[in-house]
Amino acid sequence: MSLFEALILGAVQGVTEFLPVSSSGHLVLLQKIFGIKESALLFDTLVHGGTLAAVFIVLWKDIWDILKRPIQPVTGYLIIATIPAVVFALAFKDAIEGAFESGAFLGFAFLFTSALLILPELLAKRPGGKGAKQEMRWPDSLVIGLLQGIAIIPGVSRSGATLSGALSRKLDRDFAARFSFLLSIPAILGALVLQLKDLPEQAGAATGGPGAAVLLAGTLTAAAVGFISVKAMLRIVRKYSLRGFALYTAVLGILVLIMQYLGKF
Repeated sequence: MSLFEALILGAVQGVTEFLPVSSSGHLVLLQKIFGIKESALLFDTLVHGGTLAAVFIVLWKDIWDILKRPIQPVTGYLIIATIPAVVFALAFKDAIEGAFESGAFLGFAFLFTSALLILPELLAKRPGGKGAKQEMRWPDSLVIGLLQGIAIIPGVSRSGATLSGALSRKLDRDFAARFSFLLSIPAILGALVLQLKDLPEQAGAATGGPGAAVLLAGTLTAAAVGFISVKAMLRIVRKYSLRGFALYTAVLGILVLIMQYLGKF
């Protein structure tokens, strides 16, 4: 992986992590296009760490409130919603890594994301939903968590899955976005813990993997672009439908399936 490729992938990660279009799916797709075969999952995890920094900066008030008062309903909801992702990640670790390397299910995963994004439109009669933060219940967080667990598959958007789950449960749109982004913190931290043990081997240029400088450049780019992206997405979710993103992921999924059928990657 070259420095230029790392910068491009980092920027794409920063843009797509908080848009409901699957950042991991876009990274796998671009890695296939660029012909990058080494350290795909490690690089994906590290640039997710870059966007994690963006979440801390933008949502620092929400995070500080939780740290000051850890015993509160939101903390419990975050824990409940995190458990399914942990179970899925541990139970299907090898299969997930294989999916990142092969990209075999990428087209179908993008189409699944599109279907998820349409779901709130089908279930809700009005775009805003009726709930508010204090009205959330544990079944809501469990549904969101199960969808986040499925989103471990590259091509299934984590933010799209969790937003869809929250909006389908008629939660307030602003709270749905903030809860989705807060939920990314334990998910990304968990992925980092699982993958950091591979950093010395995969980051060393002597092993054929990308150098540490290349990994750092991609991570910092993801953090800078992610900061802009998360602020923009908070505004988008408050005011607009997700149908545009659904159309984008549907078209992208069809194009990927065509490319796979033609043997392009």
